[in-house]
Amino acid sequence: MNTSKLTDMFSGTMEIREHEPMKLHTTIRIGGPADIFCTPPSIETFCALLSFCIQENIPYFILGGGANLLVGDRGIRGVVISTELLTRYSITAAPPNASAEPRNAIVCAEAGLSIARLAENLAHESWSGFEFSASLPGTVGGAVYMNARCYNHEIADVLTRIHFFNPKTFATCSIERSQHSWEYKKTPFMPGGAYESSIILKAEFLVTQKNESEILKEMEHYTADRIAKGHFDYPSAGSMFKNNRAFGKPTGMILDELNFRGKRIGDAMVSPKHANIFVNAGNASARDMRALIELAQTEALQQFGFSLEPEVVFAGEF
Repeated sequence: MNTSKLTDMFSGTMEIREHEPMKLHTTIRIGGPADIFCTPPSIETFCALLSFCIQENIPYFILGGGANLLVGDRGIRGVVISTELLTRYSITAAPPNASAEPRNAIVCAEAGLSIARLAENLAHESWSGFEFSASLPGTVGGAVYMNARCYNHEIADVLTRIHFFNPKTFATCSIERSQHSWEYKKTPFMPGGAYESSIILKAEFLVTQKNESEILKEMEHYTADRIAKGHFDYPSAGSMFKNNRAFGKPTGMILDELNFRGKRIGDAMVSPKHANIFVNAGNASARDMRALIELAQTEALQQFGFSLEPEVVFAGEF
């Protein structure tokens, strides 16, 4: 791919690297090289780069925190645009309503901000609403894109407005969360949704004032639970499969009944502590990880008639 025009236009405004290993940018530490890896420092530069790629017919991939992502061993063709520098956020008073208590505020956070870091910062400022995301990997943009959910809470519970880039008009737009349906790990920005080709730039959330120590206590409880389940024992992408309520039991329990804990292909392994967490036990390849995923799907279908749907996104060339 000819990168000279891109380099000429954007050198000096952001870092541009060639043949960047994607395993350095995914939480599961798997993935071949990206042709070009860019880190725009602002939303304005981010949108300018997107517009350039579209106009020049250069394929692009938007990278957040690298959670819920499995990149192929052959890497990603075109340009990977990282949101890692889009980490600003602000807090403003919410419009008054009929009740004076509790006090509310609106948080506006850029897409690349760590969702766990945002939760921690808000806690220390006595703002409640993000406790469920304590120690959760990934970014604000990724959490909004997939309506991240855990501990019976989801991002849509606090989400009020989404700002995004429209690749058809090259314009930045915004919508209210209430204008569209947000379901279990399903949003209008995912394939099939009204804004499936749009790119999330930042989002607004409604938070409530609460005692800092109470917020931190709840967050510590969730973090301890993640530790007990082995979320941090090995590099992982998080939960591998979605939970389908029609199955009558969590996916982890289904895979437990199939004796999947500890099962491995090469260094791709199912966590010994939680059967719905697939981990990199050393130097796992994307090929072996995908084979392990497909084995779990095949056995669940054969034994129970359940079609397990991956929560993890597959990207690049395998």
